[in-house]
Amino acid sequence: MRAVICRELGPPEALEVTEVPTPAPGKGEVLVDVHGCGVNFGDTLIVAGRYQFKPPLPFSPGAEVAGTVAAVGPGVERVAVGDRVMCMSIYGGYAEALVTPAAGLLPVPDGMDLLSASAFVTAFFTSYHALADRGRLQKGETLLVLGAAGGVGLAAVQLGVALGARVIAAASTDAKLDLCRGYGAAETINYATDDLRGRLRELTGGNGPDVIYDPVGGALSEPALRSLAWRGRFLVVGFAAGEIPRIPLNLTLLKGCEIVGVFAGEFLNRQPEDGVRTADALGELFAAGKIRPEISATYPLERAAEAMRAISAREVTGKIIVATKLGRASASSPPGQRTSRCS
Repeated sequence: MRAVICRELGPPEALEVTEVPTPAPGKGEVLVDVHGCGVNFGDTLIVAGRYQFKPPLPFSPGAEVAGTVAAVGPGVERVAVGDRVMCMSIYGGYAEALVTPAAGLLPVPDGMDLLSASAFVTAFFTSYHALADRGRLQKGETLLVLGAAGGVGLAAVQLGVALGARVIAAASTDAKLDLCRGYGAAETINYATDDLRGRLRELTGGNGPDVIYDPVGGALSEPALRSLAWRGRFLVVGFAAGEIPRIPLNLTLLKGCEIVGVFAGEFLNRQPEDGVRTADALGELFAAGKIRPEISATYPLERAAEAMRAISAREVTGKIIVATKLGRASASSPPGQRTSRCS
């Protein structure tokens, strides 16, 4: 099989596409015939050796996969060969096949094509777990989404709207904010030109947002937290800015608020039954037309490094994917991909 291989830690340019042996599933494992892999900021960190998990060299990056079950190992009963599945894996997804624990597999929603599923599972599963479970977002509350035009951010905007919240989307350009409004954001903040705290005071009448969804970290986290409403919930989703902020804990006392960690992959590993219920809820929302992945480009395996550079340069809106079934064609925005529905 073909795979993108990292033999030494460094920039994406050091990756190579080569033939490697197809792995065989062991006890409790499944071999997935990969159709697509979502590209995430963490992929760039793991090949640079800056991620919290450091797989042994050589390895293939890629953590968000959709495909069909090609083989099952001993003891696997919950899936069968031919099933359409999606999963979150720390690495291994930029390849034509992936061995992964069967317990971590989720069914692809009815009516969703596999490439769309590869852009769906991490973003929407993470965001639903964050908002509905960890953040306990209620109808009528105000939700602030930082990095709102990115993969998980745009998923959070859509899910916030679907859950009945008033969504304030914050991003770095007006074009990104236009995209967020198209997905239902009631208000927007350009934090490259606006004062974040000042605009939040204006938009919330001084009360602040009830829930903050933060996949960015860096310099935005503390001013956002200082704007949080009394007894609000601040969701720590990721650190796309590259800096893990140091938060003054007295703010939690003054606001009676919660700082809540969101680790969707570990949630699925530790609570697989709850994970299946989350996937079912997402499938219902997708079937109702309330959520859909925004795919801005698709790359073949040979151009995976280029896809990772685009993520690092903050050039991406929504999601981009690496598709294993493509040839060496240029990256493109496939017709019909924005609706994410099969014909």
